[in-house]
Amino acid sequence: MVSLIQLEYIVALDSYRSFSLAADKCFVTQPTLSMQVKKMETDLGITIFDRTKQPIVVTDIGRIIVDQARLVLSESKKIEELIQLSKNTLTGELKIGVIPSIAAYLLPKFLGNLARKHPGIKISVQELLTEEIVENLRTEKIDVGILVTPLEHAGIIETPLFYEKILLYMNAAQEFAKLENIKLSQINTDNLWLLSQGHCFRNQVINLCKMKDSNNALPFEYESASIETLIKFVDKEGGFTLIPELAALDLPDSKKHLAKQIKDVKPIREVSLVTNRVFVKQRILEVLKTEIIQSVPKEMLDKKRGEIVEWK
Repeated sequence: MVSLIQLEYIVALDSYRSFSLAADKCFVTQPTLSMQVKKMETDLGITIFDRTKQPIVVTDIGRIIVDQARLVLSESKKIEELIQLSKNTLTGELKIGVIPSIAAYLLPKFLGNLARKHPGIKISVQELLTEEIVENLRTEKIDVGILVTPLEHAGIIETPLFYEKILLYMNAAQEFAKLENIKLSQINTDNLWLLSQGHCFRNQVINLCKMKDSNNALPFEYESASIETLIKFVDKEGGFTLIPELAALDLPDSKKHLAKQIKDVKPIREVSLVTNRVFVKQRILEVLKTEIIQSVPKEMLDKKRGEIVEWK
């Protein structure tokens, strides 16, 4: 008879691909976890994990068993959710992954309020790239992600939150810095500062500008993981970059006029909560969603305010 404990052990082993790490996460000794996994394999007459490889990997039949184990465990956790609902309480752990181009500008707006209003929720946050969030959702290392969609990834549920403009931020000496109406065709990508590889906002900029190989007119080539760094290089070295609307709202009043909308396209990005399909903390998710929506300007809730730029 397979037990829920054994299911927890094989799910942890699949997530961390190490007997020692999985044992630590399950708060048991490594021999205990190893023995229970081996017993489950013997009882079922199959091999769930290939131990000849490092890190260990799940076998083909093992993948089917582990995926089913995740479903069974998620259903069992719904009991706790029902009990909390009957008692009108909200407790538990919420592990959030958020992409860097959102984290710096959104988290300070709602995270403190969320923690103060719901002290029973233990909140932890990691900055991760989009693909890292997807992988961490699959292995249940995080509960929910905040990132740019549409993602259209199998096994991922997307809940749109708001739609922020993609704005052009320029050096004050830029030739069209004083213009109010700037068209996409006026943007010379030779003078464009970019985020580094792996950032979805970089891909949106490339897609929006239809960038191809160009002659870099900037004083040196530099790709940053930080929008703030790009803004400072634009101020110091010239050229321009594209920034999300929440970043523009954080600019000092003396620089807000340097962030301008592209009038003929009105590009926006869709920011969403994402979970895996077995996510069970629905009440906590609703609280998180509400806090985020209340923290951003109301006009950002309107999907019709512009054209969503694909990032994939």
